Amino acid sequence: MSLSELKALACQAIDSRRDGIVGLARAVLANPETGFTEFKTSALVCQMLQELGVPHRKGIALTGIKGYLQGRQGPGPTVAIIGELDSLRVPDHPHANPETGAAHACGHHAQLGMLVGSAVGLLAPGVLDVLSGRVALVAVPAEEFIDVEYRYELHRQGRLGLMSGKQEFIRLGEFDNVDMAMLVHTNSRNGTKLALGGTSTAHLVKYVQFLGRAAHAGGAPWDGINALNAAGIALNAIHAVRETAREKDTIRLHFTITRGGVAVNSVPSDVRLEGRVRGRTLEAVAEANQRVDRCLRAGALAVGGGVRIATIAGYLPQINNSALLEAFRRNSVALVGQESVATRPERLAAGGSTDMGDLSHLMPAIHPYVSGATGRGHGNDYLIEDYDLAVITPAKIMAMTAIDLLSEGAALATEIKNRHKPFMTKEQYLSLQASRTREELYEGR
Repeated sequence: MSLSELKALACQAIDSRRDGIVGLARAVLANPETGFTEFKTSALVCQMLQELGVPHRKGIALTGIKGYLQGRQGPGPTVAIIGELDSLRVPDHPHANPETGAAHACGHHAQLGMLVGSAVGLLAPGVLDVLSGRVALVAVPAEEFIDVEYRYELHRQGRLGLMSGKQEFIRLGEFDNVDMAMLVHTNSRNGTKLALGGTSTAHLVKYVQFLGRAAHAGGAPWDGINALNAAGIALNAIHAVRETAREKDTIRLHFTITRGGVAVNSVPSDVRLEGRVRGRTLEAVAEANQRVDRCLRAGALAVGGGVRIATIAGYLPQINNSALLEAFRRNSVALVGQESVATRPERLAAGGSTDMGDLSHLMPAIHPYVSGATGRGHGNDYLIEDYDLAVITPAKIMAMTAIDLLSEGAALATEIKNRHKPFMTKEQYLSLQASRTREELYEGR
């Protein structure tokens, strides 16, 4: 049987189970859960894998899942197909959980449909018979780096080492036996059905606590130290330093106040912020972070309070492997046509960040985008409108790409693996991320 015939069988199998694949994505949409709390979501994915007869483990990094499809032609490289389990918090999203505000405003529910859809295609009769090596089916938690206080507490308790899903999978050794990886993300701004290439920003995560002194806000405010005013001064200072960022560095500085005080008639004594320092390179992020820390200290100094600054290792820039991306591109063109596939310049940086960037420093990895969504990413109007394009199409392309990689003795996957030079080892990665994580207490009194 030719490769074209094998791919056709895989696509037919995906089409035959289209309703179940899309049904999983819709079920996840209806049960949104944020990072490291995706227990219902994980159960939904496990149920589907069990129905397909895919052996798997669950509870990795609290909620993650990993299963394998074994080629029957013998050993070879392992190709990972990845989906993300977590949602955002967008309380006014039409599919938000009314109690938690969690909502899939980034389309991760579609990724889980792609993940199981790819498995359906590869399980089509005859496909695994001609493949060497394995396909790892990986559902990871916590790509959206939100709820930082919660994650930081898990870290303090020793339940997490690193604080995103793929980061923690790397630390736990779950990618030690994986040779290359692909993940497809939905997008509402592609302009074409698929967009390949480009990069993402690196980032550091900030968890900040301004420390003041409570007092009666009307009767004796002079006896207090207003931590909210300290935070306001710091945020205004951060606004002021934005103009010092070079355009080529794609610097993004953004914060939110997660605790602003407890009573309007009491001077706020404990005010907390979560934030992000993003940039094109690690060096640019480190430089911007120094400026941000000065601004945070300045807020505390101005009111005579204190500030505790936790800096947490965030993500590395995405580096798409050209050979793996080309294999994906060929199958994309075969399925949807050349005019529907755009290739972005390698250095074109999206303002956002992803922990696929971390993985791409250790192995060949790609992070293409598929259309089918409308609205603003992370907004209350971000919706998957075309599930066939957003879920079924990428499921087929990833299954087809896996067939190319692992057929003919896994010649293509072996070539990509052997020619690739990792940007760092796992040990170097863990050392780097440890060096980017620290906590400082500054007293401005």
